[in-house]
Amino acid sequence: MSLSVTLAHYLAVSGVVFGIGIAVALGKRNAIAVLMGVELMLNAANLALLAFSRFGAAFEAGDAPLAGHAFVVFVLTVAAAEAAVALAMAVLVYRHRETIELDRINLMRW
Repeated sequence: MSLSVTLAHYLAVSGVVFGIGIAVALGKRNAIAVLMGVELMLNAANLALLAFSRFGAAFEAGDAPLAGHAFVVFVLTVAAAEAAVALAMAVLVYRHRETIELDRINLMRW
């Protein structure tokens, strides 16, 4: 009996992580927790991209292109920029409203 990790295993883990990310992003009231949920969803997408790049059926085992890896680098760059901007906005809102709970923030009234 040979135990090996297949594409289905990677996609199952990616789906579970994405589901956890959606549950966190939609279920929390804290802005930082919502951002963590979004980051989990982006990491799940990265895992799926890497799995498809690794297990591409059209390529030989050593000839797989690095397209999935390149997409992961772009997604990580965008995720880092998104996290930096969102955390800066959260700090700005906290300075003015003294809360980061999404239900209590009303940006139309300053």
